[in-house]
Amino acid sequence: QVQLVESGGGLVQAGGSLRLSCVASGLTFGRYGLGWFRQAPGKEREFVAAITWSGTSTYYADSVQGRFTISRDNAKNTVFLQLNSLKREDTAVYYCAAGLYARPPSGYDYWGQGIQVTVSS
Repeated sequence: QVQLVESGGGLVQAGGSLRLSCVASGLTFGRYGLGWFRQAPGKEREFVAAITWSGTSTYYADSVQGRFTISRDNAKNTVFLQLNSLKREDTAVYYCAAGLYARPPSGYDYWGQGIQVTVSS
C-alpha cells in the first residue's frame, strides 16, 4: 500500500519561510518522479513544482519560480519543498504526489492527504 504523508505546514507571516516534507512508503521511491501541488479555497488544484526520479531536473510554476525549491532524499524516501518569500496568495492545501511515468504537471499516480499552509499579512 502506497502512502505519502506531508508535514511541515502551518501559519506563517508574509515574507516568511516554511519547509514541507513528504515521506513515501510502499513504493520504490528512487524510481518515481515527485511533485507538489496546491489547492486554494474555491480554486482548482494547481501544479507547484516537480523533480525527476534522479533529482537532476526540476520544474516550477511561474508563480513560485525563484521562491520555492523542490529537492529529494532518496535514502530517506522524502521529498521537500522549501517555501521562501511567502505571499498571501500562497495560502492553500499543499499535496505531494508520485508518478512512475510523471511528465510534469501530469502523470502522478499517488497523492498525499494534503497539508495546510496559511500566509498572513
